[in-house]
Order: sequence, then C-alpha cells, then structure tokens
Amino acid sequence: MCNNSQLMNVRLSCMTAATATPGSIAPAISLTEKALKHLNRMRSEKNEDLCLRIGVKQGGCSGMSYTMEFESRGSANPDDSVIEYEGFTIVCDPKSLLFMFGMELDYSDALIGGGFNFQNPNATKTCGCGKSFATSKEMQSTATACNN
Repeated sequence: MCNNSQLMNVRLSCMTAATATPGSIAPAISLTEKALKHLNRMRSEKNEDLCLRIGVKQGGCSGMSYTMEFESRGSANPDDSVIEYEGFTIVCDPKSLLFMFGMELDYSDALIGGGFNFQNPNATKTCGCGKSFATSKEMQSTATACNN
C-alpha cells in the first residue's frame, strides 16, 4: 500500500504538462493526437464546458473495466487528479489512477476494432474487447463472461 508521500508524488506527476520534456515527469495518463482530436470533436458537439472523467470499476471479463464520461468541470472532487492537454481536461480519482498510471489513450476510426484503445502498462491481462483488464492474479478471480 502507498504511504502519503507516495500518493503526493502521484498527484504531483499528474499535474505536469501533457508531453514530457527532457528532465520533466511524464503525465500520469497521456493521449495520442488522434484521441485528443476525437475527444475535442465530441466535446464541441455537446457545446458545454466539459472535462473527461476516466476511471476503472470492478467487473468486465478480465476483472476491471475502464470508464469514461464527460462531466462539468465544476464536478471534480478535491482529491481528483487533473491533467490538462492543450485546453482539454482529464480528471481521475486517486484509486483509479493507481491502476492506470502511465496509460496512453488512443483512438482509431477503423471499421473493425475502431474506437478508444487503452494502452495500460499496469495490465497483466486484457480481454479481446480491449475494455477490461486485470493487474494481478487476485483480480482475475472476479472475471465474468465478455459480452462485447
């Protein structure tokens, strides 16, 4: 388990710039150019000042599932990590960030297998649908059938 100084380091690294420069810390969650472009398009269609909440929840065919939804910028909790990308904001709760630290979110418009793609370095097992993952053998025991 993390002590408070480790949690503070995670929080501080989340607040850095979207791209790492020499001598800087890489962002906790990064977006590819395609993902950023698609998310900005989706947000502009809603015509509101929104941010993307990204997280994980128990369930899915590998034990944990990714969650993503737009929400009002004012809805962020005080302990959420806030990551800014060229005017685009991602918020993530501390518990989810432990499972997603270092993850890259990509997007593909391919007819087969298109959509958002999660490249999570913490995942030890992923489902063929790409929307669920496990990080250890203990979590694999909660797996259920994949419906995707």
